[in-house]
Amino acid sequence: MNAMTENLTQHSLLRFITAGSVDDGKSTLIGRLLFDSKGIFADQLAAVSRSKHKRTVGDTIDLSLLTDGLEAEREQGITIDVAYRYFATPKRKFIIADTPGHEQYTRNMVTGASTADAVIILVDVSKVKLHEDGKVDLLIQTKRHSTIAKLLQIEHVIVAVNKMDLVKYDQVVYDRIVAAYQEFADSLGLKDVTAIPLSALAGDNVVEASSNMDWYTGPTLIELLESLSVYDEAHDAPFRFPVQLVARHNGHEANDFRGYMGRIESGKVSVGDKLVVQPSGQSATVKEILTFDGSLTSANVGQSVTLLLEEYLDISRGDTLAGAEAPATLLKQVVADVCWMSDEPLDLRRKYWIKHGTRQTAAKVTKVDSILDINTQQRHAAEGLKLNDIARIALSVQQPLAADAYDDIRATGAFILIDEVTHQTVAAGMIRLGE
Repeated sequence: MNAMTENLTQHSLLRFITAGSVDDGKSTLIGRLLFDSKGIFADQLAAVSRSKHKRTVGDTIDLSLLTDGLEAEREQGITIDVAYRYFATPKRKFIIADTPGHEQYTRNMVTGASTADAVIILVDVSKVKLHEDGKVDLLIQTKRHSTIAKLLQIEHVIVAVNKMDLVKYDQVVYDRIVAAYQEFADSLGLKDVTAIPLSALAGDNVVEASSNMDWYTGPTLIELLESLSVYDEAHDAPFRFPVQLVARHNGHEANDFRGYMGRIESGKVSVGDKLVVQPSGQSATVKEILTFDGSLTSANVGQSVTLLLEEYLDISRGDTLAGAEAPATLLKQVVADVCWMSDEPLDLRRKYWIKHGTRQTAAKVTKVDSILDINTQQRHAAEGLKLNDIARIALSVQQPLAADAYDDIRATGAFILIDEVTHQTVAAGMIRLGE
């Protein structure tokens, strides 16, 4: 497995999630990261210690309480919701999403993973079955979360082989698990995978190097997280600007002002650039780029700006301004991979709302092409979808979407489906073009 190292910008931000199975130490790992890196304050630790649901291991406070924020989580000792935590080291800032391990909360893992640069997939050595014939049975949640990481195009995958203290820090056990995971990762097409043996409870290889595993010569977890390269490929992608709001004067000004507010989701824009309004196809020229701090000559992905155009055009929320040389693809028939997130199964007779960028329009699932088998990575035919199914589907939408393949531009290749009756999000989708 290749180490992931690259020069970093001082204090660059890394968003990462923890994922795995039930009770494999995800919350304890984050608690250890926060505690050992001084990312938790003394008064916070004291408050946790006084919790009526205080959980201890010997005389040591249960570090998982640092992320279990809900009352129900503390009562049950499990993670239910996605818990976001911020901390920093002298080299980098971090935002962590601690996601549940229970299969019924897989949708929460999808939510946490949607903006992540890296994923830490925990593998509990005490739960992995090692057969005498050399076969290794990875847990289904390990495979499920790895599959979701691949679908969501998360750049870095860290395999944290946890609870090594329970197998007396045996390198043979670790090597067998890593080899089995690498074989599965290869079948998925995961490219940037790094493994670390650790014990979140004891602190081995989390922030401090472990004296119990002299055979491991790689970085600690925090050293690896500090060294991961983060490059948003959207910098190099064509310009995409979903319009969130049209800003105007009150209509009585002699020089009427009409600006289009939003966030640049990919590419860059400069004064004088030629754009196309999608889906109408109208041509436009950038007259001015405004921010709260004043006007700019150019702006890049991630910036929230107001664009003024030379032309007076009919543009509203839900439209997209795109680079004229490489506009988005207009779709009324959509092929996508989805993760079904609702307890209610898919009903092909029902109508849904599709939320794509700033546009929301009516949609209907016309076909379930295939469902992905997490174990074999093979697709098979199916007529419906139930909670946590990952499937390739076809949709028909009422108004055209200015879309890109998810693999090319995340923001304009992603969508959610909303039940028009309950207003609950039922699926998260990734658009596939040419498939």
